[in-house]
Amino acid sequence: MDDVWKQFEQNPISHSAAHHIVAIVELLERHGYARVSDVARMLNITRGSASLTLKSLKQRGIVVEDENRFLKLSGEGERIASSVRGRAFLMRKFFLDVLDIPTEEAEVDACKIEHLISLATAERLAQFLRYYWDNDPRSASFREGWDRFEDGCKEDPLACPARETECVSDIVAESCREDAKAVKEP
Repeated sequence: MDDVWKQFEQNPISHSAAHHIVAIVELLERHGYARVSDVARMLNITRGSASLTLKSLKQRGIVVEDENRFLKLSGEGERIASSVRGRAFLMRKFFLDVLDIPTEEAEVDACKIEHLISLATAERLAQFLRYYWDNDPRSASFREGWDRFEDGCKEDPLACPARETECVSDIVAESCREDAKAVKEP
């Protein structure tokens, strides 16, 4: 488990590359074509920056450019785009519908992790969301319980049912304080 952090680098594409691939799909859906300048405009980056990322994706056979400089995705590119978009959808649904996170924050958080979660995690999350929204009385009961749940840990952190060494709420609160300090310090 000591090398888990290294798995971040094992993703088939970077966060930036995922955005370039999805931009191509969205441009093709909207306009029927995609060029480097269109991708750059859509991502609000320079044409040069878009060119560098797209060059790498073309070399890897993920993006294809025809003789008129129009972009499209290879079969592998389409698979990656579909996967990223599907995972982003799942994450947004979970954040919005289950956790009741504000829309903008849910979009940002989904964007941060959409290309990082494993297929197994995405499948389980999809299964959870299907259960969550199912008409089964157990699902309805779960939703009602979740909506009424009050975090009792705030009053007695030692009673936290999810605690190992300390209350999970305290761990999150402390990490948020540390993040806030890091942002304020030069």
